Amino acid sequence: MTNAITNLFGKISGPVPESIALLLARLGLGGVFYRSATSRMEEGSWTQLTENAVYQFSEEPFNQVPVINGEFGAYFTSFTELAIGILLMIGLATRFGALAVIGMSAVIQIFVFPSFAHLWTTVTVWVALALILMIRGGGIFSVDKLIGNRLG
Repeated sequence: MTNAITNLFGKISGPVPESIALLLARLGLGGVFYRSATSRMEEGSWTQLTENAVYQFSEEPFNQVPVINGEFGAYFTSFTELAIGILLMIGLATRFGALAVIGMSAVIQIFVFPSFAHLWTTVTVWVALALILMIRGGGIFSVDKLIGNRLG
């Protein structure tokens, strides 16, 4: 029985299966941030936010973030999420993008939704995926690998 399990793990281990898992982690995590950013933008625009998005950052709980609130906060957050999402999904500067996810997760957890329910249902998953990407990089199916970026 032990040999069968060892053989199975030997067959599913390696750079290709690991890179498939890293690709899925990048797409899943990057997709969350990309969709969050684009949901605030006017239809057909990547630079104009909806009035509701700007208003949202002027009200609680979003206005609790020091310095980054109001109209500036709406634009800063949206463009940061858009950049993080795209970088992670294509696997460019993967480790940097993952670090940015951890930073955004900390800000969201501390200032916007400071509850254990949000921590355990959302932030923990984001941080776990980001840590995996920081440790392992983007994998062989990433732009980082294509251009030989050792930091990705």
